[in-house]
Amino acid sequence: MALSMYEASVPRFVGMLHNLDAILQKAHAHALEKKFDPSVLLTARLFPDMFPLRRQVQIATDHAKGAVARLAGVELPKYDDNEQSFEEVRARIAKTIAFVESFTPGQIDGSEEREIAFRIGGHDLAFKGMAYLTGFALPNFYFHVVTAYNILRHNGVAIGKGDYIGSV
Repeated sequence: MALSMYEASVPRFVGMLHNLDAILQKAHAHALEKKFDPSVLLTARLFPDMFPLRRQVQIATDHAKGAVARLAGVELPKYDDNEQSFEEVRARIAKTIAFVESFTPGQIDGSEEREIAFRIGGHDLAFKGMAYLTGFALPNFYFHVVTAYNILRHNGVAIGKGDYIGSV
């Protein structure tokens, strides 16, 4: 059996968002245990020209919700990007998981050739569904999740590869 568009998207996004939530929970606990303001981690970045942790989470969730919505041909939910605490970024992840899980295979499967066009960062982009999912949405999603992981690991949070990958 071939891998369906649904199987290549919804479970992958949901699984990694759960893993991201778990590492953020560990990061928050780490800050409290070490007695420093948890917002320090939310504003941490790997390099001055990279986005901070908070924005990495926002972008990762944007790619997850955007991918399934575009593949299903429905309107994307708009988020305000105003999260300031671990509770708020984790709530954003939970909201995104609920949205992504609301899709059925019948809404996503068969979208391989769907025309997907949108504007991002001042650029107009156009893809067929499969190329969008495999060449844009998933790579960008994983990039921002792993960058969030790397920011936390770099800042001493006791997480490892197993936390990133989760249970298989």
